[in-house]
Amino acid sequence: MSSTSRIHLNVFVPTTGHHEASWLHPGTRPERLTDIAYYRETAAIAERGRFDSLFLADQLAIGRSVKHVAQGKLEPLTLLSALAGATERIGLIATASTTYSEPYNLARQFASLDHISGGRAGWNIVTSWSAEAAGNFGLAQRNSHADRYRRATEYVEVVRKLWDSWEDDARRHDRTSGIYADTDRIHAIDHQGEAFRVRGPLDLPRPPQGHPVLVQAGSSDEGRAFAARYAEAIFTAQQELADAQAFYADVKSRAAGFGRDPDGIKILPGLSPILGSTEAEARRNEEELNDLTIPAVGLKHLSQRFDGFDFTVFPLDEPIPVEAFPRPATVQGAQSRSQVILDIVARERPTLRGLLRRLAGGRGHKVLAGTPAAIADHIQLWVEQRAADGFNIMPATVPAGLADFVDEVVPILRRRGLFRTEYAGRTLREHYGLVRPASRYARSA
Repeated sequence: MSSTSRIHLNVFVPTTGHHEASWLHPGTRPERLTDIAYYRETAAIAERGRFDSLFLADQLAIGRSVKHVAQGKLEPLTLLSALAGATERIGLIATASTTYSEPYNLARQFASLDHISGGRAGWNIVTSWSAEAAGNFGLAQRNSHADRYRRATEYVEVVRKLWDSWEDDARRHDRTSGIYADTDRIHAIDHQGEAFRVRGPLDLPRPPQGHPVLVQAGSSDEGRAFAARYAEAIFTAQQELADAQAFYADVKSRAAGFGRDPDGIKILPGLSPILGSTEAEARRNEEELNDLTIPAVGLKHLSQRFDGFDFTVFPLDEPIPVEAFPRPATVQGAQSRSQVILDIVARERPTLRGLLRRLAGGRGHKVLAGTPAAIADHIQLWVEQRAADGFNIMPATVPAGLADFVDEVVPILRRRGLFRTEYAGRTLREHYGLVRPASRYARSA
């Protein structure tokens, strides 16, 4: 890969921004969260910056803080199908759950998005850690962390088989003989496993990318093993360079253990940049957002991360006793993110109020307030020190924060020869420099 494209940038498109108080900021428009034009404008900014992709999260349940936090965003696959027609090159990554959906439907939806977009689809694979989601799907409680990953492993196997079930040349379009498709090149997958029985084949031809790009965001031990086996891009959360380097080395090593090329996995830590013309101005911009936060909202978010733990047992303005803080090993939700939060408490010894303000911007992802050059320096350092292959950019406010990054940070990266000036390809796989997989059935045909 050339030096001009070796940093990868994805934008994580939130509601009004990644700061929990962003909707209260005068530069945002929360009334537009169900307006397709709002997302078209945001996607256009990211594509103008030649980002690899944009990414939509999903939780399958209304948040506990809807009274005080802007929510109600559109369903990701539906929204990205609409954005496919409003964009030309940028990748389109949607979150979909392996716990609360069926493999056949999901394989069909993502294959459709890949065809609609001309090969720009990506699937962010989640097991849905939110306890609230269980009640929306007829379950009394959420499945355990280990059970969710067991199901996810089989689920991904089924989906990949379905995407392979049509060989690339199965369609003949032969009007003379009246043959539309060679049925010898369309295969039933006949999957019978612990969680799923799926006959197949899929009811539409193979996606343009072979497989839409597989993305994953878990960093627990199970999450790392899963990512090393399947993921082609990983959205992760680290605060410190050394921790990011350790994660990077571990996942790439595990991937090699599965017989994969470690360069076939792009590791993209979350980064929420808050820009200013000077460092002091950037700090003021960060404080302006933090001053809008409501402690009760932060407490609900923190409690949700730790399976309902009541953090009001700690005084708001006294240092948090590390020994009394809940341990990630007991968490059945997002274990890796709870570990990031515990590490912050152990390293920085904040008050509870200080921790809530610390988490308001990135929820455990790194928030960096600084000048455009300082943000570019951070990105360059982490990539050069093998802590990242690029970043999952999480603007504190949208669209202004994204536009600031595109207009002020991206040009610096380009001048340093670190980021593309134009797209070299048309598919998300080409943007990431990933190989197009062959159909497993073509090899045995």
